[in-house]
Amino acid sequence: MTTMPLPVALPAWQHLQALANEPPVPLRERLAEPERARRLTWSAAGLTLDASRQAIGTEIERALLDLAAQSQIAEQREAMFRGEAINTTEGRPVLHVALRGGEAGGPWGNAIHALVQRELDRVCRFAEELRAGTVRGHAGDAFTDVVNIGIGGSDLGPRMAADALAHLASDAVRVHYVSNPDAWALWSVLRGLDAKRTLFIVSSKTFTTQETLTNAASARHWLADQGVPADAIARHLVAITATPAKSAELGYDPERTFLFWDWVGGRYSLWSALGLPLAIGIGAAAFRELLAGARAMDGHFLHAPLQENLPVRLALHGVWNRNFLRMPTQLIACYASRLVRFVPFVQQMDMESNGKRTHLDGSEATVDTGPIVWGGLGIDGQHAYFQLVHQGRHALPVDFIGVLSEDTPLPLAGAHHAVVNLNLRAQAQAMALGRTLEETEAQLLKDGADAETAHALAPHRQFPGNIPSHLLWLDRLDPGRLGALIALYEHKVFCQAAIWRINAFDQWGVELGKTMAKAMERAGG
Repeated sequence: MTTMPLPVALPAWQHLQALANEPPVPLRERLAEPERARRLTWSAAGLTLDASRQAIGTEIERALLDLAAQSQIAEQREAMFRGEAINTTEGRPVLHVALRGGEAGGPWGNAIHALVQRELDRVCRFAEELRAGTVRGHAGDAFTDVVNIGIGGSDLGPRMAADALAHLASDAVRVHYVSNPDAWALWSVLRGLDAKRTLFIVSSKTFTTQETLTNAASARHWLADQGVPADAIARHLVAITATPAKSAELGYDPERTFLFWDWVGGRYSLWSALGLPLAIGIGAAAFRELLAGARAMDGHFLHAPLQENLPVRLALHGVWNRNFLRMPTQLIACYASRLVRFVPFVQQMDMESNGKRTHLDGSEATVDTGPIVWGGLGIDGQHAYFQLVHQGRHALPVDFIGVLSEDTPLPLAGAHHAVVNLNLRAQAQAMALGRTLEETEAQLLKDGADAETAHALAPHRQFPGNIPSHLLWLDRLDPGRLGALIALYEHKVFCQAAIWRINAFDQWGVELGKTMAKAMERAGG
């Protein structure tokens, strides 16, 4: 790729700034435009994105698409898929897309495909053997519990997906997750387990992560204290790492060591061997379906025109909100309780990737970069922080995520589902339209208030509206759709980094605290 100018130098950026300086068009006027919902809705891989409530018109749309073209998103996307070293500060390719499996002949080449396929087959075979009870502990007992020890990308991805796909969880093997080195986090899991039937998966890219090694050392002590002989402890341990020599030094059996590579960032590693605890929990077939769903979104991202490309549109609207409407945060509201950990997962993916202040050329960033990502379950949020969203002084955009079908085996599950999705749609509409002072006063009078009371209360009960939002629908919450959803946000983050001219795939901000902690430890605390 040729050297690119910085964002503010692009004609499209300057055009967008001029458009942002014009008086805004209220969303209630935008939503009255004929065919708006049809024109601003796109579908791919079992997902549908409705952007009709974004604060954009046709001229802004055109300018945003011009920005995508002038930022060479397509060229940067193709460089990533080809395996070029787009992680420039570490001199590495970025190939989590290669981890999704599929047929040989991808743009990253057959050598990478063979490595990925071999390790994926090892992971799936081990997961199925453990679920079938043929992988056993030192005393010949089948494992009934698996404890994954990891932090950051070694925890958030598989734990999030395990919750989202909890309806597929094994009855024979329970999978637990421990990330925090606070002793209670580990003990609260171990106190109910039988050591003879417990397997620990220790997940660390470098096998030097202090928090993970602390928990792993404590787990080994627990096994010994519970009667597992010292020479048999390795039978209860699995390592997942990109540095197998390090895990071997600590006594992990190479036959129970699963590999991934330095071209996989932790927050993009769910698709690798780090997905082993998930494969154990939901089964190898479902894990492969997850990969297939992500692969379907990859194909859409790689081949769909920019104007119909879900990750590109999600990214462009985010740039409009972040850089031109001056909204520093991104709220994600999930209306499916199994997506309870999706926001923390995306929070790491986005903020660790795009929380940067340096352009690729080493100069200080001339534009605002990654937003503060926050949120949670939408229904819970309605009874908590949605008050601020509706009437606070902060301007912020919202991604509403819902599921169109329901698969909970409860007699009245359909009624529950209707309530949940009714609330999603109502919140999105209320945030977009708001309610004027005059409308509020008229409503109070209609509800029986006298004129003086209605006039006094109306300022407190009006809503400014004009809160932009996406409605993102999964047609069902299954492994394939979850994979597509995760890949959608991965590619959104990539596109925004491409526009801002930053490196989404290093995380030097994580390193400083680690370095200081080690220095303080050497100095005696």
